[in-house]
This record gives sequence, structure tokens and C-alpha cells, in this order.
Amino acid sequence: AGGAGGAGDAGGAGGEAAARYRHVMRVRDMRKLVQLRPVSLNPTERRLSSCFDIADLRRVAKRRIPRPVFDYVDGAADEEIAVRANEAAFRAWRFLPRALAGVGTLDTTTPVLGSPLPVPLLLGPAGYTRMMHPDGEIGAARAALRHGLPYTLSTMASTGIEELRAAVGGAAPGSLWFQLYVTRDRAQAHDLVRRAADNGYGTLVVTVDTVVAGNRVRDLRNGLTIPPSLTLGTVVQVGAKPGYWWRLLSGPALDYANFAGGPRTTVRKTADFFDPDVTWSDIEDVRSRWAGKLLIKGPLGPADARRAVELGVDGLLLSNHGGRQLDRAVAPADLIAPVREAVGPSFTLLVDSGIRHGADVIVALALGADAAVLGRAYLYGLMAGGSAGVDRALDLLTGQFRSTMQLLGVTSVADLRKRGRELITRAAP
Repeated sequence: AGGAGGAGDAGGAGGEAAARYRHVMRVRDMRKLVQLRPVSLNPTERRLSSCFDIADLRRVAKRRIPRPVFDYVDGAADEEIAVRANEAAFRAWRFLPRALAGVGTLDTTTPVLGSPLPVPLLLGPAGYTRMMHPDGEIGAARAALRHGLPYTLSTMASTGIEELRAAVGGAAPGSLWFQLYVTRDRAQAHDLVRRAADNGYGTLVVTVDTVVAGNRVRDLRNGLTIPPSLTLGTVVQVGAKPGYWWRLLSGPALDYANFAGGPRTTVRKTADFFDPDVTWSDIEDVRSRWAGKLLIKGPLGPADARRAVELGVDGLLLSNHGGRQLDRAVAPADLIAPVREAVGPSFTLLVDSGIRHGADVIVALALGADAAVLGRAYLYGLMAGGSAGVDRALDLLTGQFRSTMQLLGVTSVADLRKRGRELITRAAP
């Protein structure tokens, strides 16, 4: 009995050893299969590495930024019907991909106003971006230039015309654009045009849809002022978002840099700068003063587009201000095809309002646009991570654009524009 028990013990010990060996081998095999991602010590890198589309950047921005500032970017006019419709207008199209098209080699370059872009994207104007992040306009411009894309400085920027030019140094010709509001004080508007020309801004974009302020309800509820004022609600938010306020208060004082020294005003009242009596004769006047490329930005239909061509304008930026001015205005995506038909194939046609994915850019080009102009998409990145966040937004959109082109079966932007209407169809109602 003792011998039998001993043999049993030996057998049990051998079985346990074999089980431990198999367990060790399984752990080794798993280690080969499972590679732990290294954790960055940089908090901005960690945040941005978890963002895989623009919606992710928006969620991060919303967590990090005080509500009045986030709403300034995210909000729109009245019931915000137009801002939702802008995005829906791009998503109303479906793709008809070409099979077996040989898409191993891809050319995403495209000319815009005579300058080649690596992808058909530009960064549009946004006011007061240093309120969103200390990197502000300079950080956004540097990110754009790192990607070889133009950046448009707003009249209402928190960085001045000369300051931005000095900050980006020897930027390539044509890479800096300036957006102009025609002000009540015409001498002031003319001075902005002169300063932009003297500092090498190659393109002037005249915005024509701000004759009065849009009724931006979120801003009214939040009582947002420029510069920000420390109301009781703001003081409460200092405790909720201490990092934001530390970054804001550690930097230079905020102001509308191109109108520095003015009194504090609400966001709504900034439209008092602009002239509600602006007409086509003012566009003629600007054309006579500006030797560079000239674009008009607004919700322009075919008739207005033809008028612009007659006045010698170099291009149009179809826009409804991201839904921030006239609520229920037609979505710019729906203007692309009729305006392209009105102005012909060679006239520069850009579009903004609603671009949130590289596939939206594909739709815009298929309908007849030359390129898409970004607004909120890169501002979410700026709020989420400064200049690096804008890089992340551009990388995401560029990657989506490239993969969508390949899956659609086209190998170049020229091919996409040539075959555009063969490749898209309206979604079924």
C-alpha cells in the first residue's frame, strides 16, 4: 500500500510540474501576442492619442474648457438648426465605389489659387482663439504650415497681423491669408487691407454675412464678454477648470489684437464694428486696393456668384458661418453644384460649414469644390491640446481622406473631381 501510495504521489508531482510548464508556456505565448502600449509621460500626448476622430477631440475639449468658451466655439444661432443641417448635408450622400481600380499609388495634391496643397484642406478664420488655448492663432498657423496648408487670420483675432507674421517667420508665399470684415470705419478697414499686404498675406477673404450679429443664444445665456470678465459664474468655473484659468492668466492680456485697447464688449456686440450697409460697391473698392488673390465668403447662390466673377474676384468660399449667423440658412454643401455650374470649371470654389470627416471633403470635391475649409474641426483640436491638437485634427482628417479615396477607387484628386458625380448618390429618404 505504501509503494502504491508513493507511486501515486510521484505521478501527482509529475502532473503538477507538467501543468506548471504548460502555464509558463501559455504566459510566454501571450506575451508574444500582447504588446503593452507605452504610456506617454506627456499629458497632452496621452489625451490626443486617445482621439481617433473629430468627435473625440470635441469630447476632450468639452471636458477641459469652461462652458462659456466651449459654447462660443460649439454653439450657433437661434435654434441651431443650420449647424446640424450643415453636417447632415454632407452625410446625405452615399458612395458608389469603383472596384479593382489599382489604388496602391495615391496623389492627394491639388492646386488652390495657383498654389499646390498636399491635401485639399485649409484652415479658416476664427476669432479670439487665444481664449480657447494660449497657443491661439500662432499655434494653429504653425500646425497648418507644418502640414503645408494655408492659415487664415481673422479680423477679430487675438493675435495681430504683424505678430502672426513675425511668429511664423519665413512662411511660404501664399500660406497666410487674411479675413476681412468691412467695418463702419472705412479707414480702419482700408488700414487692415494695407497691413495684410505689407506683411505678405497672399489672399484676402472678405466675409459678407455679418451685417448684423447672429442671435447666438448660448453666448447670450453665458454672458460671454471680450475680454472675459470674472463674474460670479466665472469664479465658480475657476474652481472647476483651474488648469484652463492658470494658462489663460499666465499669458498676455486678451484683446481683439487688430483693434487693441477697445472697451470690453459682449460677443454679440462685436458685430457693431461691422457695417450693415456694405454693398457690391465695397467689394469693388476692396478689389481696387488689394493686388493679391481675393475671395468672398458667405452663403452665395448662383446669381451672386456670377456677380462676383464679373467684379474680378478670384474665388468664393461657400459658407453660412457654421450656422452662427442666419439660422435655417441653406447648407453650403447644397450650394456647391449649382454655384459650380454658374461660375464654370476653372473658378476657385471652396466650402466650409459642416466638415467633420475626411469623407466630407470627398463629397465636397465630388460635387465640384476645389478644397474644404476647416473651422470647428481644428478648433476642437486646439482646445484639446493646443498646436499639437490642431496637428492631430489635421492628421485624422488627412488619413480619413486618403483611405476614403482608396476605398472609393480613385487615385488622385484630379480623378475624383473628374468622375465625382459618378461616385456619389443621394441617400434614400
